[in-house]
Amino acid sequence: MEYGLLGLVVLVLDIIAIVNIIQSGLDPVMKLVWVLLVLVLPVVGMALWFIIGSKKVV
Repeated sequence: MEYGLLGLVVLVLDIIAIVNIIQSGLDPVMKLVWVLLVLVLPVVGMALWFIIGSKKVV
């Protein structure tokens, strides 16, 4: 049960990260790279986006 809840939290945070990436002012190629990173490495990609990726977008 705990892993199911943890998986759900990761899924929701990944969706939020992807929406945030799509709505950002990044170049379309960089958006694609970030979205692929979040999809391939859900926890790491999402964490990297929230820590460093979203800070670079003005």
